[in-house]
Amino acid sequence: MSTARIGLIQAANVINDESVPVSDIQEAMLEKHLPMIDDAAAQGVQILGLQEIFNGPYFCPSQDARWYDAAEPIPDGPTTKLMQEYAKKHEMVIVVPLYEEADAGVYYNSAAVIDADGTYLGKYRKHHIPHTSGFWEKFFFKPGNLGYPVFDTKYGKVGVYICYDRHFPEGARILGLKGAQVVFNPSATVKGLSQYLWELEQPAHAVANGYFMAASNRVGIEAPWEIGEFYGTSYICDPKGEFLAKASETEDELVFADCNFDEIEETRRIWQFYRDRRPETYDVITDSKY
Repeated sequence: MSTARIGLIQAANVINDESVPVSDIQEAMLEKHLPMIDDAAAQGVQILGLQEIFNGPYFCPSQDARWYDAAEPIPDGPTTKLMQEYAKKHEMVIVVPLYEEADAGVYYNSAAVIDADGTYLGKYRKHHIPHTSGFWEKFFFKPGNLGYPVFDTKYGKVGVYICYDRHFPEGARILGLKGAQVVFNPSATVKGLSQYLWELEQPAHAVANGYFMAASNRVGIEAPWEIGEFYGTSYICDPKGEFLAKASETEDELVFADCNFDEIEETRRIWQFYRDRRPETYDVITDSKY
């Protein structure tokens, strides 16, 4: 299939109350998403991406161990199992970002990729983990160790990059070299320092690598941390870096676009970046002294 309808869901957290058990907060957010997933299916979406750690708040402004309770195994946890049922029900590929428990006390910021028949294809673990004011991610996540997989789904070849990863072009290039036709970047990012990069870096990845990018972000302000307003504007762009669809800054929303994968070859015939790249000159990138 050369064309796929690609969709993204952005949504505000439902319960912003630290007195509520973590499991109740997660359940409320999951229940919010299920009808939105149904709506995506009704709109003909074939590959759907959810936002970073979709079934809860972005809890990394805290350093509270209670949020370890939000982690679950992938693929044997309940959320992956449920999303497998939804993928099969709707014949839809779903990228499901979750807080993953890999072992006792070992956690990753991950995304499960589920094929349209409900088959679990594998997962991506976020490689680049920020640790700066308001974003204490190293308290919660171990850096990813599964490389940069590309998943061959019913509707196309899917890569995943998560949030802070987007600032690093190396992994984005690897995904292209491994054949990704669309790369999803589920994020949780607020207004401020990096907002101007949101619509700059990922279209640049699309252009440099000749593939489609699907970037999702949540909306709203999450108490009690209130590190800023998540500004939404989830979008899909083509290999020329042109926006095909874009969501609002404030609303829960499904955004989707029809992506013709034939445009990948057409674009690469114009911009011969893969022909002209010089990997034999790039050793310094992996030299530990730099």
